[in-house]
Amino acid sequence: MELPKFEFSPNAYELDVFEKEDGICSCCNENRNLKYTGSFYSEEEPDYICAWCIENGKAAEMFEGEFNDYAGIENSENIAEELLLKISERTPSYISWQQEVWLSHCNQPCKLLSYADAKTIEPLLDELNDDIENNGYEPEIIKEHLSKEGSLVGYLFQCVNCGQHRLHVDCD
Repeated sequence: MELPKFEFSPNAYELDVFEKEDGICSCCNENRNLKYTGSFYSEEEPDYICAWCIENGKAAEMFEGEFNDYAGIENSENIAEELLLKISERTPSYISWQQEVWLSHCNQPCKLLSYADAKTIEPLLDELNDDIENNGYEPEIIKEHLSKEGSLVGYLFQCVNCGQHRLHVDCD
């Protein structure tokens, strides 16, 4: 069976928020072998959420929860509500030190491409300059010490309209 695709997280299965584990989904009651292990904000803590129930919105609806904080979507006041709900209720989150932030561009949420380190962003420095200069961390520290798994982690996003890359930086 083909895995669901996520418009705003096309590489979701490479972000360490799913793990191979046999189980029964707490939402659809189907036997599955890929368990979601990322953030899910709800009063109930379901034992097992499958990718299909994230993609179709059933998990968020059943447990009245969010995978990404609606309020954490950048420029949410300028984005159509249906897109905000797609990010918060139908898109897997990512691993972060602090609260996740979902970047936007062209009045739409960006798609999350990957975790990013200094090597990842090097060819994109001109494009990412504004994000590097205006995120609260010293630009040179980001350019030299950004990592995918350390204490200063980068998250590479891309605009779904114009292709502009964006960078979110998080620190423990």
